[in-house]
Amino acid sequence: MRAAVLGTGAWGTTFATVLADAGCDVALWGRSAAVCEEIATTHRNEAYLPGIDLPATMTASTDPATVLAGADLVAIAIPSQSVRATLAPMRPLVPAHAVAVSLMKGVELSTDQRMSQVVAEVLGLPVDRVAVVSGPNLAREIAERQPTATVVASTSPETAQLVARACASATFRPYTNDDVVGVELCGAVKNIIAVAVGIAQGRGLRYNTMATIITRGLVEITRLGLALGADAETFPGLAGMGDLMATCASPASRNHSLGVHLGQGMTLDEAIAATGGTAEGVKTSRSVLELARSVGVEMPITEAVVAVLHEGLPVDELAPLLLGRPHKAERT
Repeated sequence: MRAAVLGTGAWGTTFATVLADAGCDVALWGRSAAVCEEIATTHRNEAYLPGIDLPATMTASTDPATVLAGADLVAIAIPSQSVRATLAPMRPLVPAHAVAVSLMKGVELSTDQRMSQVVAEVLGLPVDRVAVVSGPNLAREIAERQPTATVVASTSPETAQLVARACASATFRPYTNDDVVGVELCGAVKNIIAVAVGIAQGRGLRYNTMATIITRGLVEITRLGLALGADAETFPGLAGMGDLMATCASPASRNHSLGVHLGQGMTLDEAIAATGGTAEGVKTSRSVLELARSVGVEMPITEAVVAVLHEGLPVDELAPLLLGRPHKAERT
């Protein structure tokens, strides 16, 4: 299978490596000529995956026509708020038979659309030719060939199985799922919860607080997902609790790291710079909150994170704001 991967950041390069390890013919597209040249000639991406040897069979180019030519699978790993503008010029270049795979975890500002919806709309694809990959997928660990599992979700079982076959390897195990809504919402909202956990840890709070935020964060994700028609079984699985645990607990998570920097007293701009990469939870927090309010779902942790990131709430007021909420039964 010929695969094109759009995006030469850590996750795009890592998923390209997964596809190559699984036997695909892989080409990457990126904006940086220097990064593409490095991938193609030295089989490294020192800017995003320092010290990792990439498959020698992978190529990279800044020319989307070259990368997309003959592709059976097009995987997309670019910042969620840039998807529409980046993909629109590429629409005529995507082969008519290709399947698109969203590797992104976010909700688009202004439209409140999930990434698979944006991809299908911009590329003019039917939803049954779009899949989503999500799970406990910290890029560097996968690039180091540490064992992990993931979820491939699509409304079409055939599309999900095709993508699963394309990325299955000795260290990367895909499971299929037809709950695209639930899988995508898990991936988007867990980043926001990870920012909250990071803020708490940056303030010196420890495991009880972390466990509380993670557990109640899963309640928020589930509540929103069910309101939008997701399957309840998705949330305790790999795309839900699995991804939430990895993102909230690992210092390699950019969203967690950004929260830690904020908790230690940095401004948002300083925290973004110190994190050194896109932390999707920053912009997605606002779009997720808009989406939740549009369907009448209460998401207090998300609301508090938005207040810290975008409305000037001091980080020391985050915990009292949440703990001071009216008492209620746990399962509500």
